[in-house]
Amino acid sequence: MRYTTGKKSFSWSYSKLKNYRTCPKRYYLIDIEKKYQEDNQNNEALKWGDHVHKSFAARIGKGVAFPTDLIGFEEAAQRLLAVPGTKLVEQQLAIREDLSPCEWFAKDAWFRSIADYLCINPPVALAIDYKTGKIIEDSEQLALMAECVFSHYPEIQAVRTEFWWLKDDAATRKDYRRDNRKETWRAVLPEVMTLKNAHDTMTFPPKQSGLCRNHCIVTECPFHGGAN
Repeated sequence: MRYTTGKKSFSWSYSKLKNYRTCPKRYYLIDIEKKYQEDNQNNEALKWGDHVHKSFAARIGKGVAFPTDLIGFEEAAQRLLAVPGTKLVEQQLAIREDLSPCEWFAKDAWFRSIADYLCINPPVALAIDYKTGKIIEDSEQLALMAECVFSHYPEIQAVRTEFWWLKDDAATRKDYRRDNRKETWRAVLPEVMTLKNAHDTMTFPPKQSGLCRNHCIVTECPFHGGAN
């Protein structure tokens, strides 16, 4: 489907690219037009995840004690506090298309990523993303987070990235080096260019998947409800 209104300058994030892969039409109506909004207030999993993220940020960033229901994460917080270096929480990192760093709301911001926990200890850094859902291996998100760290901190030569699967007390780790940055962009840029072309042409066709039957709020889609 081609749209002729609402065209905006192109920028992206990992979540937007992921949503576009799932269904271009859904992506357009939710992420660009904002015609539909996810009902986060009634989604217990999302509310829990937000609660956990805010509590970790307060514990690590301000020394605020965990609320009673999260006290079991104190040991994990102590491990983060013990890491040497400058600690940052909910760190917003944006870069331009030439990979140079910029402010989060800069008009020429091309890609944006948020590190739940970032510790800078040149020549290395540690970036962690807390996860409260089921374990899903996805190193691409970690690679893009590392890219933003490299752009903003030229003294950093290596980034250790981790997903912390808090529900399962597990972690996924991936290390990245500055001299291998081309590998990350070689892998992701073709799909980013596909996304950009969709923006340029305002073409966002529907894509049928298992999400259509019970989990998509875009009721105007021909595949809504699992229709053929």
